[in-house]
Amino acid sequence: MTTNEDASQQQQPSPILFFATINAFHSSEVLKAAIELAVFTASDEGAATAQEIARQCETSERGMRTLCEFLVTIGFLIKTEGRYSLTRDSTVFLSKRSPAYIGGAMTFLFNPMMIEAFRNVAAAVRKGGTALDGTGSIEPENPVWVEFAHAMAPLMTMPAELIAKLLNADAAPEWKVLDIAAGHGMFGITIARHNPNAQIVALDWPNVLSVARENAERAGVADRISPLPGSAFEVDFGSDYDLVLLTNFLHHFDSQTCEKLLRKVHSALKPGGRAVTFDFVPNEDRVSPPQAATFSMIMLVTTPTGDAYPFSEFERMFRNAGFVSSELHPLPPSFENVVISRK
Repeated sequence: MTTNEDASQQQQPSPILFFATINAFHSSEVLKAAIELAVFTASDEGAATAQEIARQCETSERGMRTLCEFLVTIGFLIKTEGRYSLTRDSTVFLSKRSPAYIGGAMTFLFNPMMIEAFRNVAAAVRKGGTALDGTGSIEPENPVWVEFAHAMAPLMTMPAELIAKLLNADAAPEWKVLDIAAGHGMFGITIARHNPNAQIVALDWPNVLSVARENAERAGVADRISPLPGSAFEVDFGSDYDLVLLTNFLHHFDSQTCEKLLRKVHSALKPGGRAVTFDFVPNEDRVSPPQAATFSMIMLVTTPTGDAYPFSEFERMFRNAGFVSSELHPLPPSFENVVISRK
């Protein structure tokens, strides 16, 4: 039973959220250090005490004990009777022994441009777009996207597989697929692996396409991946595509610019063809779920006009571009969604 005194204490103002938010960078820097030191891999290989982990990671015991205990408090390790072990998520994503290891994504997420963009959020809010010089992350041939392509490929392997399953790629006939802003190429490559009759056209900047080519060669599908270098707004797409992939791309631009591109996509598709958008899609309230809703701030500080769009806005943009229908598909455990729009 809750007493009036208990309820009053629960409702008292507290500065905890303020300090937790101000100091949030402590957690990201500690996680960065743990990845650099391969703490999670050491634990996965059997090191359990601070002394054992320190020995394997070549650090001081005191430093490792402090690091591990901080990781326990933020949910990346478990401590039981003085011994540390991995959480399920840490085992899957942060141990180099795991095929789903995503620690390499740190090189992109801690890219100096990404950090600098958040150093003056107030300026971006005043301006209504990035305060970085030029056009931020959408600057033509920005080398940050080469880093992105190298770093994020492992993280995109799971959603690429889920999208291939959603599209029933294994049972599909011969497909012609345009992969816009292909980056690492994993979405087109995965469709090519599932559908031996699929031909993929990968569009991106020339320096980025070299990464997609490397991944395609490793996957054994390079003979069915054709590069199309240049800007999605300028190059000729060609025609008669069964699918056009728009993965993590539309959020970089305002709705008018998106509609301009989508009209071009519509023209490139054969009758009944589909545009497949993989993106952060917040609910209509724009404040939930947190991962999708907060992405709009990343777009504010890194692009001139980008945003995270609710499904109603995607639906409107595709309808204005000539598409007859759009469907929203959650893609758990990913925190992004798929919008499939039919010509």
